[in-house]
This record gives sequence, structure tokens and C-alpha cells, in this order.
Amino acid sequence: MAVGRDVAVAPAVAAAALRDTRAWPEWSPAIDAVASDDRFVETGTTGRVRVGGAWVSFRVTGATDRRWDWRVAGIPATGHRVDRYAGDPDRCRVVVEVPIVAAAYVPVCRRALDRFAALVEREHETTDEWRRMTDE
Repeated sequence: MAVGRDVAVAPAVAAAALRDTRAWPEWSPAIDAVASDDRFVETGTTGRVRVGGAWVSFRVTGATDRRWDWRVAGIPATGHRVDRYAGDPDRCRVVVEVPIVAAAYVPVCRRALDRFAALVEREHETTDEWRRMTDE
């Protein structure tokens, strides 16, 4: 099961923001805080997220430039990806893949994607910080 939303930024900009652990609490209604040695997730990144006041561990099980998957508290969790639109370099679709057993989490993902889009579109308009991150 997948939930997606169009975002008015280049795919590389959206992908950098999606992989940025410092930004997760800003757009995810489920995550209050993140502790990780890696700012940008890659395969093998580990850390903890605070959800509902409790700290739980996570491990990124796979990551590419525009996709990453993780396990939270040892349980397979959401997948995250950025899809390109052919012929439109300044727009993309951000998708959260939800395991079928977590179907009740879909409304939270929709809210997260709305918050994510607002964040990256606002940041993209006012600063080139996200673009600089893609060059690191």
C-alpha cells in the first residue's frame, strides 16, 4: 500500500530532505525527536526515534539516492521514495509505502506528506539549503 503527494521541487531536493534525520520531527506527526550519528540515512544507518514519548531503535535496511526503507523496533516499517516526472525537473512525487498490516497508519502518512511538501517547498523558495545538501 502506498500514499503519495506531488511536491513542487526537484527530485534531488525532495530526496535530500526525506533522508535528513534532522528534518523528520518537522514533518512527521509521529516522530518527536531523532538520535542518529548519520544526518542523511544510508543503508545501515541506525539510531532512535522518540514516538509518543518513548525512544525506539531504528535501522535503515536499504537506501539509494531517492529511496530508503527501515525497521523500527525490529519491525519492518515504511518505505520512502521520490519519483521523477519525465519532462518536469522541478516537480516530483514523494511516496510512503505502508505495510498492509499497518493500514491504519495511512492517515498519518498523508498528514506527514502534506507537512513534508509545505516544508520543502517553503525552504526551497526562501533558501537553497536543500540544494546545497544534495551537493554534499
